[in-house]
Amino acid sequence: MAYWLIKSEPYKYSWEQFMNDGRTHWDGVRNYAARLNLRAMRKGDEAFFYHSNEGKEIVGIAMVIGEAYQAYSG
Repeated sequence: MAYWLIKSEPYKYSWEQFMNDGRTHWDGVRNYAARLNLRAMRKGDEAFFYHSNEGKEIVGIAMVIGEAYQAYSG
């Protein structure tokens, strides 16, 4: 099992919103290194949810429930 750090600006998608949703997916990632890391995540890995800009702290722990997939652009 691997451990990852995922970040989100709380005004865009907060830990509280994640907890309300119960699950989410990360898309629209433009940073090349971040995309490679997302593709390396495996089911069962854990991720530390980090609030960037405001708070600048780890606010929770999440579990990867699915691996990266190619989005259909149909």
